[in-house]
Amino acid sequence: MNIALLGYGRMGKSIEAIALDRKHTITLKVSDANDAFDFSNVDVAIDFSVPTAAVANIKKALDAGVPVISGTTGWLEQYDEVVAYCNSKSGTFLYASNFSLGVNIFFEINKKLSELMATVDGYSVEIEEIHHTKKLDAPSGTAITLAEQIIENTNYKKWTLDQPNSDEIHIEAKRIPEVPGTHEIAYNSEIDSINIKHTAHSRQGFALGAVIAAQWIKDKKGVYTMRDVLNIG
Repeated sequence: MNIALLGYGRMGKSIEAIALDRKHTITLKVSDANDAFDFSNVDVAIDFSVPTAAVANIKKALDAGVPVISGTTGWLEQYDEVVAYCNSKSGTFLYASNFSLGVNIFFEINKKLSELMATVDGYSVEIEEIHHTKKLDAPSGTAITLAEQIIENTNYKKWTLDQPNSDEIHIEAKRIPEVPGTHEIAYNSEIDSINIKHTAHSRQGFALGAVIAAQWIKDKKGVYTMRDVLNIG
């Protein structure tokens, strides 16, 4: 499979290493969103760029008829626009806030736990996420996904980085050098606490999931998520 890497930072390089190990070919590497893109020999594009470049990158791939998956976070206010653009082009698009297979299992655990906690009183919930200091957005897309899952199943209305009101989920975003990614959800009451936590030990899990998603989506049409890739639900 011929892969275009739209964004060639740390994640791009990790994806490249795993893709090459799986006998794929990297035919295009884009470091700058202003670079000219030649998709003539590309089967799938993988976007791990920056928030200001993601939408343009995705649209360029769709314009060329190339399936594109994106793991860039911080641009999701334009997600519906991108989905509509993909559909208008009869294209193929997959976005995930986190491509780690373990994190996507963690998402399912989080949803189930929030359903259970919605049936009992006396607990408050908060989320902590920790990433490396070069991560540009806060909170992480993964933390937002976790919060939105809880909101869907409980009486919470939104999340906040600030001091929360009673109907808000507080997300504490920490930036510490060389931390690939840690996410913890805590339900606290006067009696006890219930915590679930995912800790990434390296970027390899994110990169592997992105390559697996690229392999899965290559010959498909439509808009997908990692739940489709993993056949969850």
